[in-house]
Amino acid sequence: MEMMAMKKTAAVFVVNLLLLVTFCSAIESPEYTLVHKESEFEIRLYRHSVWMSAPALLQLSFQKATWNGFHRLFQFIQGANLNFSRIPMTAPVLTTMVPGAGPLESQGYYVSLYLPVKFQATPPLPLPELNIKPHKFASHCIAVREFSGFAKDDRVVKEAQKLATSLSRSPWADSTSARSSYSIAQYDAPFKIIKRRNEVWVDIDAPDLGCKSVGVAAY
Repeated sequence: MEMMAMKKTAAVFVVNLLLLVTFCSAIESPEYTLVHKESEFEIRLYRHSVWMSAPALLQLSFQKATWNGFHRLFQFIQGANLNFSRIPMTAPVLTTMVPGAGPLESQGYYVSLYLPVKFQATPPLPLPELNIKPHKFASHCIAVREFSGFAKDDRVVKEAQKLATSLSRSPWADSTSARSSYSIAQYDAPFKIIKRRNEVWVDIDAPDLGCKSVGVAAY
């Protein structure tokens, strides 16, 4: 019975997610300026913004951590906040690795969702049991590598390594946190099969491009 209830809950969650994404005609994303581009990566200057962040520090699997964190964030935007506000879905869903010694060189993750402009100044307060909180995303530059398909545990590690290799051959070889932390940005709903968009993000210090160093993100 318990297993059936869990399956039913998961099914309801997926259906709600599909409906939410289907009817969001204009999904907001954080604003940035493209400051450098080459074949294997690009560098973007992101503006200051506020996100909601869900810790998944006991999860060593990227996929499980993303599901765990996003499930709570989804409840939040559906109205599980002290304001009872319904918040439009945004993109991307960002999963940030916390450096450690786990199977994927991680000790856990933070899953974050950008807040729409309407809620940037005064984020709704999440219900305490969700264990999520606002995170101020400081203006800084990020090196980005895009990849398609589904972001699975082994795939994200390989893509992060490819970005690290590309950066090691660039003028910013000693200006990144690539060896310690990276984030995976996912832009598509689970039901989308082809032409999926994912990205690896690495914070970068590039004064020559007008970028300030912020180090590894602190949550």
